[in-house]
Amino acid sequence: MSNLELAEERNFPISMKIATVVGARPQFIKCGPVSKQLRQAAMEVLIHTGQHYDSNMSELFFRDLEIPEPDYNLGVGSGTHGEQSGEMLKQIERVLLKEKPDYVLVFGDTNSTLAGALAAAKLCIPVAHVEAGLRSFNRRMPEEINRVVTDHLSALLFCPTETSVSNLAREGITEGVRLVGDVMYDALLLYSRRAEERSRILNHLRLEPKSYFLATVHRAENTDDPNRLAAIVKAFEMISDISTIVWPVHPRTRKVLESYGLQRNRGSFSILDPISYLDMLCLEKQARGILTDSGGVQKEAYWFQVPCITLRDESEWVETVQSGWNTLVGTDPDSIFGAAIKPPPSDAYLNHLFGDGHSAAKIVRALLEN
Repeated sequence: MSNLELAEERNFPISMKIATVVGARPQFIKCGPVSKQLRQAAMEVLIHTGQHYDSNMSELFFRDLEIPEPDYNLGVGSGTHGEQSGEMLKQIERVLLKEKPDYVLVFGDTNSTLAGALAAAKLCIPVAHVEAGLRSFNRRMPEEINRVVTDHLSALLFCPTETSVSNLAREGITEGVRLVGDVMYDALLLYSRRAEERSRILNHLRLEPKSYFLATVHRAENTDDPNRLAAIVKAFEMISDISTIVWPVHPRTRKVLESYGLQRNRGSFSILDPISYLDMLCLEKQARGILTDSGGVQKEAYWFQVPCITLRDESEWVETVQSGWNTLVGTDPDSIFGAAIKPPPSDAYLNHLFGDGHSAAKIVRALLEN
């Protein structure tokens, strides 16, 4: 049954209006499957904060994921956490006052997430949080602050795993909690075949499957600490002596590398501009291993059954670590190198840990029913 038929059968208001707030690449990915389902049964107002404003960080994702053009592009851009969040809050509030949505839908844990939730809560508009309940238990991470505050402001909390449901319960949050699975798994199932058909990234980079490591680094705990970033670059150089490393670099990370004097190409260690989502899926699937500090990439590595080496001291995605497919190494070069040369895990891969690939439909159904 389509969402439109569901709405008609249960007399849900077709004119229900949902304001969706996005601003960064992981949110575009999560928004894709949800928006596709949502627009069959409700009015969606898409608000792009402009947190990621580079064409490779934003426009390519909207094209690849076939997300409609944003109704509002706030063009906030970069800045300190306070400057960026404050400007987003001010501009999102103006849009919400004009549009008067029934719900504000936010994704993940970025400054766009927090600003959308705060603006809605202060206007007494219910907040729905996709990817609720994640915890690293590291309050030094801006993302941890964003996700905790957003969860405590939300009326509907869409959890990807049993662990996230338990995390919320420990904080006294049980009302409005829904275990729906992970919408990024929906996206991977939806777009990975398209990626295989359309992407030419392996040919362009002259790469053979399973012959290279893929790297991503963007979290402030790594990029804002010159010692941690230098250690990561050293580890990449060590690994590049035995295998090619492909590193698409976030624009902000590139600036930091330049300021620290760390940007260089050495042997088989290559720094690239950001790439499209479809190209990223292809590189992930065919990699020998993945080096990352990204939460989303940790999961995608798991779903593709590619060993992941996480350049952090903790992970919100504990299931991937417990499975043996994800190894936490911090930024010690020897630990990173040791994990890179370790054989792939022999542990059984469990494909049900993150839902059944129908999370978006469950989210839309819950929104329509409330």
